[in-house]
This record gives sequence, structure tokens and C-alpha cells, in this order.
Amino acid sequence: MTETVAASGIGSLAWLLLALPAFGALVLLLGGKRTDKWGHLLGCATVIAAFAYGVALFFDTLGLDPEQRSTEVHLFDWIPVGALDVEFGLRLDPLSLTFVLLITGVGSLIHIYSIGYMAHEAGRRKFFGYLNLFVAAMLLLVLGNGFVTLYFGWEGVGLASYLLIGWYQHKPEAASAAKKAFLMNRVGDLGLAIAIFIMFKTLGTTQYTEVFARVGEFSSAEVLAITLLLLLGACGKSGQFPLQAWLPDAMAGPTPVSALIHAATMVTAGVYLIARSNPIYNLSADGRLVVMIIGGVTLLIGCVIGCAYDDFKKVLAYSTVSQIGYMILAVGLGPIGYALGIMHLLTHGFFKAGLFLGAGSVMHGMNDEGNIRRMGGLMKKMPITFVTWTLGYLALIGFPFLSGYFSKDAIIAAAFSMEGWRGWVFGGVAALGAALTAFYMTRLFVLVFLGKPRYTELKSADGRDYHPHESPVSMTLPMIVLAVGSVGAGWFFSSGHNLAGWLTPSLGELQEQHGVLDHGVVNILVLALSALGAALGFLLFLRREQPVERPARVSFPVRAARADLYGNALNEALFARPGTWLTRALVFVDNKGVDGLVNGSAALLGGSSGRLRRLQTGFVRSYALSMLLGAVFVLGALLMVRFS
Repeated sequence: MTETVAASGIGSLAWLLLALPAFGALVLLLGGKRTDKWGHLLGCATVIAAFAYGVALFFDTLGLDPEQRSTEVHLFDWIPVGALDVEFGLRLDPLSLTFVLLITGVGSLIHIYSIGYMAHEAGRRKFFGYLNLFVAAMLLLVLGNGFVTLYFGWEGVGLASYLLIGWYQHKPEAASAAKKAFLMNRVGDLGLAIAIFIMFKTLGTTQYTEVFARVGEFSSAEVLAITLLLLLGACGKSGQFPLQAWLPDAMAGPTPVSALIHAATMVTAGVYLIARSNPIYNLSADGRLVVMIIGGVTLLIGCVIGCAYDDFKKVLAYSTVSQIGYMILAVGLGPIGYALGIMHLLTHGFFKAGLFLGAGSVMHGMNDEGNIRRMGGLMKKMPITFVTWTLGYLALIGFPFLSGYFSKDAIIAAAFSMEGWRGWVFGGVAALGAALTAFYMTRLFVLVFLGKPRYTELKSADGRDYHPHESPVSMTLPMIVLAVGSVGAGWFFSSGHNLAGWLTPSLGELQEQHGVLDHGVVNILVLALSALGAALGFLLFLRREQPVERPARVSFPVRAARADLYGNALNEALFARPGTWLTRALVFVDNKGVDGLVNGSAALLGGSSGRLRRLQTGFVRSYALSMLLGAVFVLGALLMVRFS
């Protein structure tokens, strides 16, 4: 493993990466209305400044020999309690710096886009404060030099995402989506926490350098437990099965939130966690197998559900679920896939952020309409949005020589390079996902931009006529920049193994092997399947006139996809209802008692009993989930005792 030394020179100021957006958040959230006129400019300036410093730090590190590219910045002793001595420091290496550039670079573009998108929102400076808070937390997550520091940023990202998803507080669906995201992420966070406990119990430390240098001291059972618990944490943050249900609902937040959190940064945290922990995963073939299974299952779930939705952003959300599944599958492959997963993460950050911003541009010009069945023919009305969105769409489906062609297809080829049944199963799943991706994205493309305009005889929800128009330059400029990345980033990263070579000190060398199918054969197969999926999409949705209202009588597979493959129903049956019953039993509250409590509280506080009942129901459900998480925590503790 590459030796880690203390940072010097420009690297010693790496704390600025955290301090700049954190300062912006502090000023904007505490400055009050005095910052309304210029708060959005400060919010943009802090992230742009962090990006500029990140670029300088990247080139400074690039000039060093590979074995000297891993350094640390000690800031202070954070938790010196007995045997537990946690340092608050930053780790600067190729992996963390790659994420720094992604977070601050794409984040800067989304901040600029938000100036136009949120121009008429009351309290816009608070929105930018939340964005700055999120960026600061995400940077801490990827820059922390230990698992506890990572966990601090991990929870900070959860808080910021809760605030941003629930921005439209007057909309019940937004408030519900924010709570759902927060609680479902806590399930994954518990797995990450228990994994950290096991590390400390065995090694007496949670710092990366010491944990990775001493991984040989873990028993095989401990290694398997840690890999599975880290995977649970990744499933929560990255919206992977079985914790994927929160991510599509989170589209209730503003579109810049969808682009920043649910396309380019937060949902990739799980991929980062597994890639960062590669010395542990390298010791457990079974742990990696479970990672691959979760990635394969999730990428198919996202593809199937994406075929049936009519909500613009939710189709893209399920596309994100699916594409993160590809990344999880890649890092589960081990040394033959770590760098490929990160490459697809980066290219996805370009084209998916561009697709989300394009969706926001369309909605901005269509009275905030999100139903793609009420659109059509927008190509001529919004030419810049059309061109940039088309490039992102082509990159996503793996059109030759665009970004997705180099990154996603490389993952599929790596899956087929495994030997025996694993190559056929995981390679086949990934190839099938490519065909489905081309189909549902073509459907989305056709219904929005091509064909006959279906909005001309309709009115929006507020009674206005539709007058689609192009967005202002503050919105179109970031889309153009992201479109450039959608076109050329994949070629740049893969050419001469640029990215894989850069990441070697963090992830080890990219290994290649030959399994059940040759890479050339895989390339032809994937192109043929993608072309077939796209052609089917054009035939079904361009040549036929599409109804404005979605058909009610459909086949069972379509009904199942519209119901999210019953993921929410399953969670409700297995966890929510039993949890509510458990809570009622524990607190001895029967229906009559609840009625009396609600009615009495309403009379005392002067509020409506209906509103208080909703609050009470939310409390009971939240408390129920907390009780279930507590039970899981106890099981984790027993697991640790078993290891002792």
C-alpha cells in the first residue's frame, strides 16, 4: 500500500475546501434577510472558490510521483477518550481529489443554474445556504482520513438532503419525501456505525492508514460482517435494493437538488465507501459477491420501473438507481472493477446532472409541468435544452464514442470477464440493463421533444395555457458545459487508462482478465441490444399517437412497474405496520386513548384535531421505525460479542 505522509505546501491548506462552503452556509443561514439581495452570489462564489483550489491541489498532486500522492492534513485531536483516539484530519489522495473535483465542479454549475431556476422563490438565500451546507458535508465525507470522520460527513449529508428535499414545505408530498429519505437512510447508517464499532473493537482504531495496514488481523467472520454492514450503509445513501424507495420520492424537491444530490454527489457516496474500503473487500470474495448481487438486482429494478413512469424527474430518478447499480456491480468485481466503477461515476455525474437540469429547464418553460404525456414537440421551442439533453441521453444509452459508451460498456465487459456462471449471470444482467436503458430513455426523449405537441389544447394545474420557451443563460450555460463532459469525458478517462493510472495509489492497479466472452464480442453485443431497445422505443412512441392520460387497463408487468415493483408495499407490510403495532403495544396506547389525546390537545392548543392526528400518526410511525432500528442495533451488538 502507498505510504501516507503529512501534507506540505499547497496541500497544508486543504481545510479551505471545507471552510469555504461552510462559511457560506453560516453566513446565509444566520445572516437573515440582510443577505437576500446577494446571498445567491455568495453561495456560488464559495463553491467556485473551492473548485479553483481543488484544481490547483489536483495539479500539484499530479506533479508528484505516484507513491507520494497520498498525504494527510492533521487538524486537531477530535475524540481523545481512553483507548479511543480519533483524529480530525483530511486525506488527500487520487480518490478523494477526484471526488473533490466532481463535487465542487458539478456543484458550481448547479449553483449557477439555481440562480435562474430559483429566481422567484422566497428565501432563495436560505436555499443556497442549504446547498453550501450540503457541499461542505459531502467534501468532509470524501476527505475525512478515518471512518468516524467519514461518518460525520455522512450524517451531515443526510441532514442537508432532508432540508433540500423538503424545501417546498407547503407540499405534503415534499415533507413526506424528506422524512422518508431521512429515515430510510438511518437504516443504512446503522450498518455503517456497527461496522465502525467492529473495527475499533478488533483494532482499537478507525483511521484509514491503520485499519488498512492491519486488515490481516480481522478474522474471516469479521471481514464478512464488515463488508456486509458497509454495503448496508452504501445501500441507504446510494438508493440500492432494498433501500431504493426513498430516492424517486425525493424528486419532490427543486430540480437543482435532484441534479446535485441524486445524480452527481450524495447517491455516489455508497460507491465511494466501498471503493475506499477496497483493502477490506479484497479479503472477502463472499462479501464482493453480495455487493455484485445487490448491484445487479438494483440495476434491473431501476430499468423496469423507469419504463412505466410518466413523471419526467422520476424516470430520471429510477435511471439513477439503475446506473448506481452498475457502479455497485463494478466495485463488487474487485480489482478488475474498482476504477471502472469510479469512471462510470464521473461520466454519470456529467450526463445525469445535465439530464436533470434539462428536465428542470423543460419544466421551467412548461409552467412546472412534469407529466411527459402533456409535452411533445419541444425540440423547436427549446433548441438549446433539446441539444444538450439529447447529448446526455445518447451518452447514457451508450451511443458510440460518447461518455457512457466508454464507462458503462467497460463495466459490462468486466462482468463478462469473470469465469464460470458469474460471468454469464452478471454480464447478462448488465447487458439486459443496457437494452432496457435504451428503451425507457428513448421513450422519455420521444414523448418530451419529438412528435406532435400535446399541450396545445391543455392547461396547467393552475389554469394557465402552456407557452414553452427557452430558459435564461444562467440555466442553459451549465447545461452546455455538462453536455461537453457528456461527450468527451469518457474518452479522456479511458484513453491510455488515464483515470485508472491516476487512481492506482488509492485502488490498486486495474487488473484485466478474460472470462466467458471476449471484450470485442461484448462490445458488439451491447451495441446491438442498445440499438434494439432504442429502435423499439421509437417504433412504439413516435409512430403512434400517444394519449394525454395514461392507459388504465394495462398488463400486470406494467401495473407492477407503476407500483415500484411493490417495494413500498413490501416495506409497509414487513416494517411499518409491525413497527406501529409494536409501538402501540409498548406505550399502551389504544385507539380510544389516541382519540382522547388528539382531541384534548386540539382543544388546549387551538389547533384542528385532524392536523394533530397527522402529527401523532407521523410520530408513532417514526417511533416505530426507531424501535426497529434499536432492535437491529442490539443484534449488531450481539454480533460484536460473538466476535470477542
